[in-house]
Amino acid sequence: MQPSLFPAQVPQTYTVSKLTFLIRKLLEENESLQDVWALGEISNLSRPASGHVYFTLKDSNAALKSVMWKTSAARLNLALRDGMEVEVHGRIGVYEPQGQYQLYADQIRPVGEGALYQEFMRLKAQLEAEGLFDSERKRPIPELPRRIGLVTSATGAALRDILNTLRRRLPLVEVLLAPSPVQGVEAPPALVKAIQLLNYQLPNYELPDVIILARGGGSIEDLWAFNDERVVRAVAASKIPIISGVGHETDFTLCDFAADLRAPTPTAAAELATPITIQDLAATISNLNSLILTHALSVLSSKQSSLESLKSQLRYLSPTRLIQSESQRVDELSRRASSAAFNRIILESKQLEGTQKRLESLSPLAVLGRGYAVVTRKSDGSVVSRVAQASGEMKVRVSDGEFEVKKS
Repeated sequence: MQPSLFPAQVPQTYTVSKLTFLIRKLLEENESLQDVWALGEISNLSRPASGHVYFTLKDSNAALKSVMWKTSAARLNLALRDGMEVEVHGRIGVYEPQGQYQLYADQIRPVGEGALYQEFMRLKAQLEAEGLFDSERKRPIPELPRRIGLVTSATGAALRDILNTLRRRLPLVEVLLAPSPVQGVEAPPALVKAIQLLNYQLPNYELPDVIILARGGGSIEDLWAFNDERVVRAVAASKIPIISGVGHETDFTLCDFAADLRAPTPTAAAELATPITIQDLAATISNLNSLILTHALSVLSSKQSSLESLKSQLRYLSPTRLIQSESQRVDELSRRASSAAFNRIILESKQLEGTQKRLESLSPLAVLGRGYAVVTRKSDGSVVSRVAQASGEMKVRVSDGEFEVKKS
């Protein structure tokens, strides 16, 4: 048995603060009161500037002061109002300055969500055990999709938000809408059919690169179609990557776990489906143009240098240059030949002159010039070198001519 906090022997007088503290301690040490769900109707709802939410939870016989702190209130996906019947989760504590016990709430849901939540958890555990939520199954989202399939209501705000986002980010993309109700008993089979339709390969038909499954926010009942086992299995079986953008940031459905990527809102789903925007493409094209221009200028400069080098080589190997060189060589050889011929003539002339002088010195005429004469017989022209050879008519040659003589 738990010992009593109050002495049993002599009644003790407590200050209000001490007594309130002891009451608070009793309540907060009771584990069953620290994890409770309370059913009642909201009244005296107040939302001050602090962001906290104050209200009274009541039924026909009692009322319970309640408070939800700002951090929990920020995650609340429910529009509270007076008169709304809700289930509130939290812990019981004491607000000592006013000496009142109250419920410190961390979750609020409309009446009836408890059973749905239990079904949600049961089905989640089942499908998770089958491997439908495994991360290994997740496929990457294409960076630049050409076609995007869209499964949502044809009249919902989600469609408008998605189309506006796609038009702003990537107006080149083609959108294929497979309309389907997103709420009510007719929604699950229609959603399954829409997903399968976008996956069906027809002749001359290109499948989408990615599918967006979306709807706006709502209560757990409103979003329940996306917790339907048939829809979840259709998402997991899709041959095309699926982005789930169902509800608001705090909403989670089983389709989020089965999809290849979960987006907090339909608008965010459109953004995730277009990682590369038209602005990114324009910037990339601009960069590529700059790179092409820079490369082209570099190539032109290199080719210009090569051309100049080839032109220089061509000038060196040009027939004109060769002809000019050989022509100069001919002129040089001609000059050398003329000079050699002239020198040869001079040399030959001198040699001829020397030979001539030697011949002249040996010539009989030179002897005649010194007073000698040559006597020949007229009859046979033989030279008379002795007296005995002289006979008849003879010719006498002297230095300046000849005359005839007759032997007497």
